[in-house]
Amino acid sequence: MEISDAYAVQMRGITKTFGSFRALDHVDLDVKKGTIHALLGENGAGKSTLMNILYGFYKADGGDIYLNGRKVRIKDPNTAIKHGIGMVHQHFMLVENFTVMQNVILGSEVTNRLGVIDNKKAREKVMGIVEQYGFSVDPDAKIEDISVGMQQRVEILKALYRGVDILILDEPTAVLTPQEIEDLIGIMHNLVKNGKTIILITHKLKEIRQSSDVCTIIRRGKLIDTVNPQKVDEETLAEKMVGHSVKLIVDKTPAQPGETVFEIDNLSVKDRRGLEAVNGLSLKVHKGEILGIAGVDGNGQEELVEAVMCLAKAENGTIKINGNEIQNTTPANAVKNKISTIPEDRQRRGLVMNFSCEQNMILEKYNQPPFSKKGILRNGEVRKYTSELIADYDIRPSGCEAMPARGLSGGNQQKLIIAREISNDPDLLIAVQPTRGLDVGAIEYVHKMLVRERDKGKAILLISLELDEVMSLSDTIAVIYGGKIAGTFKQGQADEKTIGLLMAGGEQNAVNS
Repeated sequence: MEISDAYAVQMRGITKTFGSFRALDHVDLDVKKGTIHALLGENGAGKSTLMNILYGFYKADGGDIYLNGRKVRIKDPNTAIKHGIGMVHQHFMLVENFTVMQNVILGSEVTNRLGVIDNKKAREKVMGIVEQYGFSVDPDAKIEDISVGMQQRVEILKALYRGVDILILDEPTAVLTPQEIEDLIGIMHNLVKNGKTIILITHKLKEIRQSSDVCTIIRRGKLIDTVNPQKVDEETLAEKMVGHSVKLIVDKTPAQPGETVFEIDNLSVKDRRGLEAVNGLSLKVHKGEILGIAGVDGNGQEELVEAVMCLAKAENGTIKINGNEIQNTTPANAVKNKISTIPEDRQRRGLVMNFSCEQNMILEKYNQPPFSKKGILRNGEVRKYTSELIADYDIRPSGCEAMPARGLSGGNQQKLIIAREISNDPDLLIAVQPTRGLDVGAIEYVHKMLVRERDKGKAILLISLELDEVMSLSDTIAVIYGGKIAGTFKQGQADEKTIGLLMAGGEQNAVNS
């Protein structure tokens, strides 16, 4: 395709290597003005790397960038912003104790002739953008007090405030509820109607077909295809993305549950504000069973997990694993009692990002044999153990033992956590949002791992905001609302409508299992 001013962005022959790993291999990209252009690929495929080059975070080893038909050199993010390019990252860059307004104008403050910040002018400018694009935000709310979806709007506002015409959204729906996703797609369409161009980095097939005009697929650093997402089905997109057919439905045999492994009785837990978040909750998880908790975010899921892992105080009730009470003890005691957790936030709770992969792999057992002898770490044993798990769990790139965890893609960070937690041989595996931010190939992999552990006789407690995931993966579904279980069903006993009603606080109209 010829270089033309009809295209907001054209990239030609972009290459990038990190050490011996080739992240991008002569990739071309053509993004037409006034469109939503999706970049689809597995975690680690190179799509974020490509956009980080466009935004000036990385310097390409080879290739050229054209904006509106003109060749440009983007040496850093400030240069990108001057060229009208903004980027909203998967992990937001906001000051939590600042207001929305303060975050939006930070670094680009409007000042008067004396150099004093003109808050009135800044507010007028911000509110003008809010009205123009149909945003709904409170400019005086603190970031720490607003939802994740609202925080994302603030990040978009920051970019628009700086006058960008090209907006890169990196996995924007990874942390959003279904309603927030719907709202975001509406905002994206509004932006395009007003002349903006959006590049959407994602792996969510349904959302690509709902939102995008064009979709470019990247696999292992190479351009695979560019398609109209309305003219191909999800299965075709998935196959192009991972290079083989992918089952979009969980493949598992009926559960064969055994005795009760894990039991919670009349549990009450307060949140950080001192309000009761878990309110008289009771549930049981059996050997060889996946029990999935379905619920809207903020109904006590976080506090429940923290109480089980002894990170939060149980005000009332008991938590038992194999008949042993563990509430209000220590996280080490929870691990000692053979509870493993795949946490919701892999970067804050699951990994020490500056530690190497091998250091992260032994976090919970660094002081145990064979990794330690007389208080001295046995690096050879650590390396051998980590290498085996990297191979077994297909953590990429291979040979990443000494690489910091931050150098892995989100999907491979998740694989690292799963490898570590499963290798602990738990009796109870708690999986909290285990597929958040993962592509279909990685999701299929995680589901297979959970089913495999179930079939080995492990008890699995799944907590997910993805109702489809809970309904397809769980053998038993428990609906949480207002900090207590509103209904429990065997798989297939209740439809999505019934469960959705309970999630919203409606009355149960089906028989409990």
